[in-house]
Amino acid sequence: MLSGQLVVRLFSMASRVCMSRGSAGSGVIGPVEAAIRTKLEQALNPEVLELRNESGGHAVPPGSETHFRVAVVSSRFEGLSPLQRHRLVHAALSEELAGPVHALAIQARTPAQWKENPQLDTSPPCLGGSKKSRN
Repeated sequence: MLSGQLVVRLFSMASRVCMSRGSAGSGVIGPVEAAIRTKLEQALNPEVLELRNESGGHAVPPGSETHFRVAVVSSRFEGLSPLQRHRLVHAALSEELAGPVHALAIQARTPAQWKENPQLDTSPPCLGGSKKSRN
């Protein structure tokens, strides 16, 4: 049974965090993606957190969690340069970036910036590994 405080916290998080689907749209969230979500929520208290596992579009085994794109909208970014914002994200995810995560595309915005353009960018197609076009 969930405690009242936990239920309130979960509803609070749900109102601020946009859930994304796995790379195949299956709705399955792996352990690396779950850790990324938890750590960013704890470190930055985001109003919006959109996370996309893009590993399926790269030359990695099926089910991998190596390539991610994240949009983090937080008032903690107010007055910070893009580099400082990225450093905050990298600090929160240092363990994942030192291990399983090979690539992380970051959109770190203030609430006002997100209001102007509330979209998670798309990544270009992968041309690495076995998917390189050979001319």
